[in-house]
Amino acid sequence: MQPVQRIKYKWVSVSLGLSLLLMVIKFTAWWLTASTAILTDALESIINVIASGFALYSIYLSGQPRDRNHPYGHGKIEFFSSGFEGALILSAGVFITVQAIRSYLDPQPITNLDWGLFLIGLTTLANAGVGWLLIRNGQRTHSITLVADGRHLLTDSLSSLLVVVGIGIILVTGITWLDSLLSGILSLVIIINGFGLIRQSVAGLMDETDLVLLQRIVGVLTLHKKPTWIDVHNLRAQRYGADSHIDCHLTFPYYWNLARTHEEVHAFENVLKKEIRGEVEIFIHADPCLPECCRYCRIADCPVRSQAFEQDVEWTVANITTNQKHFLPSAEKGRPTKNSFF
Repeated sequence: MQPVQRIKYKWVSVSLGLSLLLMVIKFTAWWLTASTAILTDALESIINVIASGFALYSIYLSGQPRDRNHPYGHGKIEFFSSGFEGALILSAGVFITVQAIRSYLDPQPITNLDWGLFLIGLTTLANAGVGWLLIRNGQRTHSITLVADGRHLLTDSLSSLLVVVGIGIILVTGITWLDSLLSGILSLVIIINGFGLIRQSVAGLMDETDLVLLQRIVGVLTLHKKPTWIDVHNLRAQRYGADSHIDCHLTFPYYWNLARTHEEVHAFENVLKKEIRGEVEIFIHADPCLPECCRYCRIADCPVRSQAFEQDVEWTVANITTNQKHFLPSAEKGRPTKNSFF
């Protein structure tokens, strides 16, 4: 198992174990107090357990090698896992809203608030700490599953914190209807977080461009730019879990033979694979140069140069993703039509 995969297994297992323990503690607190707000928090902990269990399975599946039926690997399961977790959170928020309304219309006596306050406060600290660690390690390993699970635990800790504050107010004031109001506020926070996770999951499943990854690629290519890499365009980049997929058009001198072009393509790939974390899959379409490229081509000993070098083209996210070769402004007239680009 790769080190990155071990990190994922470790932290999602910690999340699952913690979720089980805190679920027991929260239901104990509800049994002692009969508080609707605490019941709200306890019911959400069931979602935490289910979500962490599914996250563990998705981490296992995403680490499986490519096969005939999955030539791009299994990394997208992490997006599905995140969406599944978001849907669970959303459904919990709706259920909690219903419970809050019922509690307001038919209030029940609340008891043992001091014990409830202590137990929920304990779960708040545990969730916040582990949630922060999950997000940090998820960002390090580019795992949307760990990040989603961490955000879920942080949301749960925020919910618990509001419960603690609410219970404290009830202890001081004796106003029990605040319990229902607090449940309603918690449900709104939970629903918003669920929508956020679903939105992120859908974006990944639909291969939405990863802007952070694109910016990283542009920075790497600019830093390691070689004179023989005349032009890069139509660059696309997506993440599949911790893996990255990159494809682009790379322009070389048209008089090169296939062996030379193949060698330079590998050099280009190796630069990206060395600088981009995780497994990187790269598809490159080699283009022959055009006369208009001479004005920004840096090959000093080019035997077929038709125009003098004027200046480099600065590669940016905006122009490197365009499906056409770059041209300097004064060469706009007479530029080939889009259909003639390679």
